[in-house]
Amino acid sequence: MGGPDDGLQVDPGQETQTLKFYFTPRVGLAGEVERLKSENPHAKSSTYLPDLADALKARFGDAIGEVTLYAGETTVYVDRASIREVCRALRMEMGFDYLSDMGTIDRFTEEDRFEVFYNLLNLKARQRLRLKVRVDEEDAVVPSVMSIWRAADWHEREAWDMMGITFDGHPDLRRLYMPEDFEYHPARKEFPTLGIPGSLPLPPNEPDGPLTMDPFARAHGDMPKQ
Repeated sequence: MGGPDDGLQVDPGQETQTLKFYFTPRVGLAGEVERLKSENPHAKSSTYLPDLADALKARFGDAIGEVTLYAGETTVYVDRASIREVCRALRMEMGFDYLSDMGTIDRFTEEDRFEVFYNLLNLKARQRLRLKVRVDEEDAVVPSVMSIWRAADWHEREAWDMMGITFDGHPDLRRLYMPEDFEYHPARKEFPTLGIPGSLPLPPNEPDGPLTMDPFARAHGDMPKQ
């Protein structure tokens, strides 16, 4: 930005305008795409799928939990025990042939602490759907969907490695980033930002020095020799 002496002229009578930020609040499923677009011109009909949510509810009953609409995007909560069955129906019968993304959220709550989300895409119909599953910390196990979408392979491995969620039925559930003997899951909110001293050998501070077991040795006074 220009300073006071850079030669730029500002008309004192000129009105300034704040950049518009389009945001669509949470609304009920009775909302229309047209109304969503009037509130947020970036809302897309490809993510507004209340009819599909109703079809899942009619077919799977209580296995389908809350259905939410946020910023024009439909999200369906699925019971953990039924996630594989629901995903198989979406893939084989409803055209959602692409798992575009999958990840986890640490809600840091007493119950249902962890959330697994699946972003699905129907390439032909140009539709996007999000599924979510919640599990307790004491029983963080979710059925694997790798047999439905092969792309789930590394997503589930990453979720196990970083969050500690086990995917039942995954044929090769190994860590993706951390060493196999690492005892922690770094994406959990209680994991220290600077790591845990002694948990992971790191390169030495000096070319010929020993490995350091402190992830942030400088902060603890261990300075390399000059």
